[in-house]
Amino acid sequence: MNEIVFKRDRKKWKQYRVLFIMLIPGMIYYLIFHYIPMYGVVLAFKDYRLLEGIMASPWVGFQHFESLFSDPYFYSVLKNTIIISFYKLIFGFPIPILFALLLSEIMSTKFKKVVQTVSYLPHFISWVVFAGIFFTIFSLEGPINSIVQAFGGDAVLFLADDRYFRTILVITSIYQGFGWGSIIYFAAISNIDSQLYEAAIIDGAGRFKRMFYISIPMLLPVISIMLILSMSGVLDAGFDQIFNMYNTQVYSVADIIDTYVYRQGLVEMNYSTATAVGLFKSLVALILIIVVNSIVKLMGQKDHALW
Repeated sequence: MNEIVFKRDRKKWKQYRVLFIMLIPGMIYYLIFHYIPMYGVVLAFKDYRLLEGIMASPWVGFQHFESLFSDPYFYSVLKNTIIISFYKLIFGFPIPILFALLLSEIMSTKFKKVVQTVSYLPHFISWVVFAGIFFTIFSLEGPINSIVQAFGGDAVLFLADDRYFRTILVITSIYQGFGWGSIIYFAAISNIDSQLYEAAIIDGAGRFKRMFYISIPMLLPVISIMLILSMSGVLDAGFDQIFNMYNTQVYSVADIIDTYVYRQGLVEMNYSTATAVGLFKSLVALILIIVVNSIVKLMGQKDHALW
């Protein structure tokens, strides 16, 4: 029996050895840059002293978590993070799907490729550059205020006004990521059997009926998996974007966990507190993934779950 299993495994190894070899660089990368640094998590349970190092610093148990949860400002930061993240998820998640569905209905291949390429470009521009562009657009002399004033309104410094800041964050985030996020949906749509569409056309189905009865149902497994993966980022409201766009005038609605960690860790050098906050965020993300994955399975969609 063991000999049969050994021969079977050996045969599989020979069959897929090229793929296994291609996995090695990726595994080395994750081992060095993601798994080995995990030992730094112990900082959350220690009173870290720079001169003594991580291992020699004294243990303090859950002291940093207790001080964190007794700080009223932490709850303000947590609230901002959840609100901004859910806004981005609710308004940003469907846009790449709609974009891929609508663009897939365009018959002109050249036009489709041009639109796809243009939509990808914002993804490759850093938030440092975008912040400068948006500061100009939303400044007092910018085009937005010119339009407002043309209709008789008063100029508003949008990025310093807490009434508009979150809306601008969500809109600019969607603009930067919808093209790149649609790639996986384009790939899924291209793999749908064309005979299904041909049969639907013969039955008299129009473009929208083909979209609703063929494209969307066939995309559901991909949408489920992408939604589960998105839940891991519910507490990841976008450090790069907010750090480059916010200011002290909008701290009450824009300060999130990541910017709080940045100030605690790198500005005030409270490494242990920053690690405790980061660990809390990771645990919440893990719990959310497990919960959403379980919900998908309970809904009878086991094939659409991650595990």
